[in-house]
Amino acid sequence: MSGDGYTSSIAPKGEAKPKCKISASRKLSLKILLLTRATEDLEAEKAANKEEKVRYLREKLPPLQLSGLNIDDLQKVCKEIHEKIHLVDEDRYDCEAKVLKNYRDINELKLKVQDLGGKFKKPALRKVRVSADEMLKALFGSKTKGSMDLRANLKSVKKEDIKQEKELTMEVGDWRKNVEAMSGMQGRKKMFDTAGGAQ
Repeated sequence: MSGDGYTSSIAPKGEAKPKCKISASRKLSLKILLLTRATEDLEAEKAANKEEKVRYLREKLPPLQLSGLNIDDLQKVCKEIHEKIHLVDEDRYDCEAKVLKNYRDINELKLKVQDLGGKFKKPALRKVRVSADEMLKALFGSKTKGSMDLRANLKSVKKEDIKQEKELTMEVGDWRKNVEAMSGMQGRKKMFDTAGGAQ
């Protein structure tokens, strides 16, 4: 490359890039100069826009000569002004419609570019363990008074209770024996006697 008279500006991977030779104070002064120049240009542009507006209004709206006119002439002038206002209003409406259409087209094209680019992929969701109390706090804030600790609300069962329940079920016995005992006329008589005795 150096044989052509051009030197490569890209440094090889092993070498460090050369440091900038401009001092910090010089950089600051250059930034200040650029900012002052930009503000001057903005002010000049604003002044030019104002002058352009005044010139355009002078062309489109010449000063009115109303002195010495009778009522018929004044009515004609008013009608002419009204017609001009109507035309300008139509042009304004058309321009607004074009601008809105252009904005919609721009937004649609942006969406198409995003779809084609595929930059906005949905991230893979991670499993997060959250307790019921934390979910309630996240949803309702500090308004929740109750606790959703389901384990605390569970009934504690002791081994002794389980043994007692087993004994009760053993005493009841087989349900088929009870059905056989209550079947027939004797069984109905027993039901009647127990119902009468309860009263």
